[in-house]
Amino acid sequence: MGQTKLGGIDIKTVKEKLELIVKAIDDRFGQDIVALEVKDLTPLVDYFVVTHASNDRQLDAIVEAVKDVVEENEIPLKNIEGKDGGKWVLIDLNDIVVHVFYYSERLHYNLEKVWQDAPLVNLSEWINVK
Repeated sequence: MGQTKLGGIDIKTVKEKLELIVKAIDDRFGQDIVALEVKDLTPLVDYFVVTHASNDRQLDAIVEAVKDVVEENEIPLKNIEGKDGGKWVLIDLNDIVVHVFYYSERLHYNLEKVWQDAPLVNLSEWINVK
C-alpha cells in the first residue's frame, strides 16, 4: 500500500506508521513488543501496540522515542495520558494506540488477554532480537 496525498503532504499508511512506532520502541529497548490488529473488534482504532519497561527512565525514553518519530514523520498525535508519574502511558495516534507499561502493571492489566481475539501482527522484520 502506498502513500496518499492530502493537501500536498504525504500521509503514511497505518501499516507504515505502525512500523515506525514499533522500531522506535525497539530502539529504546521496549520489552515484549506486541501489536494487536483490533480494527475488526472496535471502531475506535486499527492497532494496539503494547510494550513494557523495566524502570521509570526506560518508560520515559520509550514514550519520548514514540513522540519523536511521530513528530519527525508528521503523524497526528491526539493525546498522551499517564505521562506524569504514571505506570501506564497511553499514546493515542488516532488509528494506533500505544500502551507503554511499567513491567508490573502490564501483568496486572493483561491487555493481550482482554483483546485475545485480535490477530497478532508479525513484528519479526521490525525488531532486533536481543
